Amino acid sequence: MLSYNEITGKKTIILDGEPYEVLTSQTVKKQRQKPTNQTKLRNLLTGSVVEKAFHQSDKVYEAEIEKKDIKYLYESKGEFWFSDPINPKDRFSLPNTLVAEQSKYFKENGLVEALVFNENIIGVQIPIKVTLKVVEAPPSIKGNTASGGDKKVVIETGASVTTPLFINVGDEIIVNTETGEYVERAK
Repeated sequence: MLSYNEITGKKTIILDGEPYEVLTSQTVKKQRQKPTNQTKLRNLLTGSVVEKAFHQSDKVYEAEIEKKDIKYLYESKGEFWFSDPINPKDRFSLPNTLVAEQSKYFKENGLVEALVFNENIIGVQIPIKVTLKVVEAPPSIKGNTASGGDKKVVIETGASVTTPLFINVGDEIIVNTETGEYVERAK
């Protein structure tokens, strides 16, 4: 059980029988009133964001979210197919709503983490930084820095990323999966 002041950012709690991730929390004390914890919570099942105030007498359970490795196979008609990394015959699909924006950075036969709550997969998680190969890049023209010195390239997963002019086809780059931005050239 967590008391009202232990409900802080990055924790997962159970509210009305559903798991929520705490996005922000701030303890506020107004004149002659008891302190409250003003929070923003994201429902891990639906993705909706709600604001809730917890008072001193409130207590909530911490959600037990398991993480297990699964292997990404392919995407077909809005469904993403995965398998157990140990037993490839054990295949299953997840809808586009669970995979969301992260699918742009999935490599075929690459491992991702599944978030499991009550034996059901409620989402997937990939590392913040991933290394991907550039498959398409316009040629860099010497002296073409009037537009800021960057260009759009296509990476092996099909997503496009804005990179500096010196990135060419075949280079491996590190991409931030939260922002979709180029970080650096892989060594």
